[in-house]
Amino acid sequence: MSVVPGRLELVIADAARRPPLSTSLSGAELARWYWLKSELVVLARQLGVSTAGGKAELTERLVAGLDGQPVPTAVRGPRRPGAQLTGPLGADTLIPAGQRSGQALRAWFVEQIGPGFRFDGPMRTFIAEGGRTLGDAVDHWYATRHRGPQEITPQFELNRFGRAWRAEHPGSTHAEMLTAWSSYRALPVEERSPDIPAE
Repeated sequence: MSVVPGRLELVIADAARRPPLSTSLSGAELARWYWLKSELVVLARQLGVSTAGGKAELTERLVAGLDGQPVPTAVRGPRRPGAQLTGPLGADTLIPAGQRSGQALRAWFVEQIGPGFRFDGPMRTFIAEGGRTLGDAVDHWYATRHRGPQEITPQFELNRFGRAWRAEHPGSTHAEMLTAWSSYRALPVEERSPDIPAE
C-alpha cells in the first residue's frame, strides 16, 4: 500500500461529526461511519437483530433492519471448544482446535521467540486450526517471517491504519498514531483517504 506523504494530516484535519447511533438512522447512514462492535451490539438488541458473528456480518444485518428490509439470517460457525490452553505450557503441548490467541499463549511465545513476537494472520490461523504442538507453532512463526508484510484483512481496521501511519510517520509514537486513528475513524467513509483502506 502506498501512502502519499502528508495525506493523513489533510484527511484528519477536519474530522466530521458522526451522528448518534440510534434506530432512526438509515442503513446507508449507518454504513457511512465507523462503529465499534460493542456499539453495534447495543443497536442490534434495540432492533431485535441477532448479535452473532463478526462486525461485518452484524453491520449487514443492521443495515437491512434499519431500512426495513429482510434481515439476513446469522450464520453460526462451528462452536469453539470451551477448554483453552492456560498453562503450564511447553513445546510438546497440543493445541486444541479453536484455540484463541490469548494472553497466556502470547506470554509463552514471547518467552520462546522474544519481544518481537506478534499474533499475525498466519499465526492466528495456525493456532485456531489446532492439532499441532506449540513447538510446531514456533517453527511456523520462523518459517513465515521471510514473507515480508502481509495484507491486513479488512476487519482489522486499526492495524491497517497503523501500518500506513507508521510508513508515513517513521519515528512517531503509538500514542500519536492512536490520536490520528481517533480523528480518522470519526470521518464518514467518503471522506477517508483512499490510501488508507478502512473497510
